[in-house]
Parts: sequence; C-alpha cells; structure tokens
Amino acid sequence: MKKSISQRDIAKALNVNVSTVSRALKGQPGVSDELREEIIRLAETKGYRPNPFAMSLRYDTTHTIGVVVPDMSFNHYAHIVKWIEAEARKKGYMCVVTDSGDKYNSEVECIEHLLNMRVEGIAVCLSQETVDYTHLKQLKDRNIPLVLFDRIVDIGCSMVSANDVDSARQATLHLIEGGAHRIAFLGGPNQMKQTIDRKHGYLEALRERGMVIRKELVRCSPVSFNSGLSDTLELLNMKNPPDAILAAHGLLAISAFQAIVSRGLCIPKDVAIIGFMSDWVSTMSYPPMTFVKQNLKEIGCKVFKLLFNQMEGDESVINVTINARLNVRESTWNNL
Repeated sequence: MKKSISQRDIAKALNVNVSTVSRALKGQPGVSDELREEIIRLAETKGYRPNPFAMSLRYDTTHTIGVVVPDMSFNHYAHIVKWIEAEARKKGYMCVVTDSGDKYNSEVECIEHLLNMRVEGIAVCLSQETVDYTHLKQLKDRNIPLVLFDRIVDIGCSMVSANDVDSARQATLHLIEGGAHRIAFLGGPNQMKQTIDRKHGYLEALRERGMVIRKELVRCSPVSFNSGLSDTLELLNMKNPPDAILAAHGLLAISAFQAIVSRGLCIPKDVAIIGFMSDWVSTMSYPPMTFVKQNLKEIGCKVFKLLFNQMEGDESVINVTINARLNVRESTWNNL
C-alpha cells in the first residue's frame, strides 16, 4: 500500500515551507492565489487527508472517547456501544472500543491503551473479575471523565444501569403467579453489583409472597455457557428440582434452556424460564423465551451524554437508572 501523502511531502515537491502548505490548505492568508491553487491541486491528486492525531497533538484534543466492554461479540454490549457511538458522532467524536474479555487484567490494559491514545473520556462496563477499583479511582484523581455502565460500582463517579432489583422482582412475581413453587436463581459472581441487585429482587419477591427461600436453588458462578449448563443440570438432578428458573444473564439463560431441553423436559410445563437478554436472542429459542428487556438505546445515549457533559466541564456525579420491562413469551405462562 502507498503511504499517505503528508503536508511535508507536498512542501518538498513544490519546494516551499510546510507552514505555507498548511496555510494554503486551511484557506489562511499569506499565500498567493497561484501557489494556493497549485498546492490544493497536488493535494487532491495525491489524495491528501488531514491527520487528526497529528492535529490533536498540536491542539491538545483528540475528539475521541474510549469504551471498555467485557465481550464485544455479545449482542447486549454491541447494541449499547452502537448508541454510544451514534451519539458521539453527532458531537464530532470518534469512539474507540476495546474488549476486556471479561478479565480484570485486560480491563486495566484496555484503559492504559486508551489513555496512551489520549482519549478525552472513558466509559467502562466492568469485567466480572473486577474487585479492585484502583485503576478507575486513578482516572478520577487525574480528572479524566469517566462513566460506568451496565455493570457498575459506587466509587463516586457517574453511572448508568438498569433497574435490576425491581425488574428481577417483577420477573420472579410473574413466575410465582404462574404457579411456580421452587424458583431457582442463576447469577454471576457474588461480588458483582448486578448479581447482588438481581438476586435481591428475586429474594424480595419470594418474601413478598411468603415463599420459602431455599439456598440450594441459588447458584452464583462466573458467567459462561459451561457454568450455566453445569449449574442447571445440578439443579435438575436434585430430588426436588426447580419448576422455574430466573437467569440473570443472557448467556446463563441460553445454557439453562439447553440443559432443560437436553433432559427431555417441556418448557414451560415442566420448567419455566426467564432470562435477562435481548429481544432477538429470545426469539431464537423454541419456545421463545420470556425475558427482561433493557432499553439499550437509552443506556448508550445516557452514557455518552454524561461523558460529554464531563468533557465540557460538568463535575456533577449522576446515577441514572433506566427502566427495564418484562416481555412475556412462551417459556412462561402468559398470565399478565
């Protein structure tokens, strides 16, 4: 591939100063009309494009933001990033997306790389391994705009998340109202606030309806397809297996669904299931899965708005909660 032509290359070809080329391309005075036309013609012929990163070093602004997600291949995060990027573009910002692979060390590295690129602000969805928040507190100490989203922790910075407690409560109540007596909960690691909140909503619904809380029906493991599969199979192997499952992560919902089917059980007749997942993923199962739908567009838009306001000098710390709602499909009883 041919190397992109620079202002220095144009200046050398025409035997003029680089500053003269710069003024001519910017339409600034101090360059004769004849030379200006010659410079512009050569720039167009050679396909010259301004280098935004070189300009950023000069003006100390990159007009870029960084986003860190646990797994970009997961539809949930891809949609949030889509709307962060769409809003950023409206304000003339580029969005640099990095994938932590749901690992703490990679999350730290991602943030370091973004800082080296001199992004003006960073939005982070925490990895499920993250329990040390030093790297995030350092961003705050350096006055670098920071917004946490989806998986959050209260370290005194702005955050955007779903109403996890209430949405899990509503989902559990739906299962109870459908006749379930032994409802299992599949969640991620216990240190994750998202897991804590969704489990809290589940337990709140059980207490509200006077149901016995059975610790053996609560499984909180690292989020993966295999963990969801093995936890569900263990639940189904119990002497008194669950008649319903609330899966607090899309991947856990998919693996639990497959585990139930692999045992030749009927959904929802034998085991009903609800997952926190996206619309189109829920339709891929048969029967289609009842799911908690989060407003990913609103989450993404709010994330960028808070980040942009910080980049403009707003020092407010704002915690935004986006409402999620239950979409009832055939994996539960349609009693709403």
